[in-house]
Amino acid sequence: MGTAAVCLSPPASTRSRILDAAIKRFARFSYEETGLRDIADDVGVDVAYVHRSFGSKERLFAEAVRATAQADRITALDEANFPGELAREFLAEDLETKHGVRPLDISVRSLSSASAAPVLREFILNDVITPLNEKLKQPDLKRAAMVAALLAGLGILKDVLKIDPLVGDDDGELEALIRDAVAAIIKHPDAS
Repeated sequence: MGTAAVCLSPPASTRSRILDAAIKRFARFSYEETGLRDIADDVGVDVAYVHRSFGSKERLFAEAVRATAQADRITALDEANFPGELAREFLAEDLETKHGVRPLDISVRSLSSASAAPVLREFILNDVITPLNEKLKQPDLKRAAMVAALLAGLGILKDVLKIDPLVGDDDGELEALIRDAVAAIIKHPDAS
C-alpha cells in the first residue's frame, strides 16, 4: 500500500522565528537586498524550509509588512470622534513592534522596488485605506486615501527623518493639527 506525500505546515515557533528574522532584515535592507537564504541563515534553517513556510519571498514580505504596520489598530478606533482618535493613535509612543521595528521601516526601505510595490500597494489599499473608509460617516475611498497619504507623509517626516517640529508633542498642538487636517479631509461638501 503506497503512501501519499502529506504537506504539513512547519511548526508555528519556527515559522514565527522566520517571520521575526524577515521583519528585521526587511527593516534594514530593501526588498532586493534581502534574500530568503539570508533569512534562513539568520534562523538556522534550510532556505527550502523558509520557502515552504511562506510560499515565496513576496508572501513573506507581505506578512512582514502586515505584522509591523499594525493597521488593525484602525478598526479599533471610535467612529464618533474618528479624527481625534486617529490623531491620538498616530502619535502613540508604543508604535514600535516587539521586533524593534516601526510601522514604516519596512515600507520606506522598499518603496522604490518594482517587486515590492505591488505588495505595498495591495497592503495599503486593503489594510489601510479600506478600513479607514469604513470608519468615515460618509465612505469615500478618495478621502480615505488622502488621510492615509497624510499619515504616511507625517510618519516618514516624524519617525524616519525625525524632523524637529514634528518630533514630540508635549503641548498637544501636533495632535490638534492632525485631528483638524483629518476632519477637513473627510468632511464631505454636502455634509453640514
